[in-house]
Amino acid sequence: MNRPNKEQLTTFGTALLIAIIGFWVAYQFVQPAPPARIVISAGREDGAYYLFAKQYQEILARDNVTLEVLRSAGSVENIERLQAKRGGADVAFVQGATNKPIGSRQLLSLGSLYYEPLWVFYSSRSQLKHLTDLRGKRLAVGEKGSGTRSVTLQLLEDNTVTAPPAALFPLAGQDAADALLQGDVDAAFFIVSPRSATVRKLLVASGIKLMSFERAEAYTRIHRDLSTVTLPQGAIDLGENIPASDTVLLAPTANLVVRSDFHPALIDLLLQAATEVHGAGDVFERPGEFPSPIYLEYPLSQEARRYYERGRSFLQRYLPFWAATFFDRMMVMLVPLIVVLLPLVRVVPPAYKWRIRRKIYRWYKDVKAVDVSLREEQSPERLTEYMTELDRIEDGVNEISTPLTYADQVYNLRMHIHLVRTKLINTKKDVLEPVETASGEP
Repeated sequence: MNRPNKEQLTTFGTALLIAIIGFWVAYQFVQPAPPARIVISAGREDGAYYLFAKQYQEILARDNVTLEVLRSAGSVENIERLQAKRGGADVAFVQGATNKPIGSRQLLSLGSLYYEPLWVFYSSRSQLKHLTDLRGKRLAVGEKGSGTRSVTLQLLEDNTVTAPPAALFPLAGQDAADALLQGDVDAAFFIVSPRSATVRKLLVASGIKLMSFERAEAYTRIHRDLSTVTLPQGAIDLGENIPASDTVLLAPTANLVVRSDFHPALIDLLLQAATEVHGAGDVFERPGEFPSPIYLEYPLSQEARRYYERGRSFLQRYLPFWAATFFDRMMVMLVPLIVVLLPLVRVVPPAYKWRIRRKIYRWYKDVKAVDVSLREEQSPERLTEYMTELDRIEDGVNEISTPLTYADQVYNLRMHIHLVRTKLINTKKDVLEPVETASGEP
């Protein structure tokens, strides 16, 4: 009776099969592990995007995530790489106010990172106050595929500056600065950090001036993705008092943008890196102002929204990234544990108990049938049939295999069979003896 019986194998085997099916179904909803390598599309090697990407690369390497940094012409090319079906990039820096191409709904923002002021440097003896003063001039508007070019052309079109005799040159960065210093262009547009070496070089260059946007408020009302920032007097160099006066600039923000299928576990990791790189603030940003869920070029991802509202996940606060990611992915396996295993724990023992008792109690039906028949009909032929039936029942009961915990019920059944058998024997004596006595009379 100590050996596993058919009921044990059937009952617990069925429960195990249900549990396995439940875990298999739940596993279909477990996200794959985050990739160990991701690609970011940055910008020119002498630009801020590339510099920040290299800093991200070092930070992500601490958690064994390889960040491959790609050079690019700027935001427009970065967006094209994000939307590429093959190759391309997983994440990119995208400048605000950049015209979105068709299909941009496939992209999500992780937040804005810092202000990117628009610097308009020009060579002129007179002070330029409006972009309309640049009509008919030679202008370096940024290379094709760059966010600088996209924003600059939009603002120039607003001021009807792009029509001839104006000449627009696809120059950017150091090339644009050199062209301005050498007199090959009359003005150059840059969207770069105030820490840029190009900006510092032009601010101290003789004969080169920085335009202050007197109508900045009007621009921000027309273009909601532009902000107004002020470069305070002396902010670049107090000793040399550079700039010599407060200068009002227009500024989109730099956005961190990903594909819509970007692994959510890596979003927290990227935002932690962004906080470390940009959280301290700079000339235009207050400490803690960035990264931010506002000033966005694309819809904010749900995972990023959770990060801004609650910070790092509980597991990532106390565990290494890969351990936290593993346990977070496995949390979905609690579903079969709660939905399947807990009911099984409550149902299986009673079900097993019922199956064992059913093996025993089904014989009681036959025993009771003999007992009832014995009271209703007591002919010698029927009594013999009742005895044969009891023998069959007893043989069947002897074949029952049950755990020791149910042995008392088996012995109770045998005792009741014996009770009916005794009753049958006594009845048989009462019926047969008068017959024998009657047959023996002379």
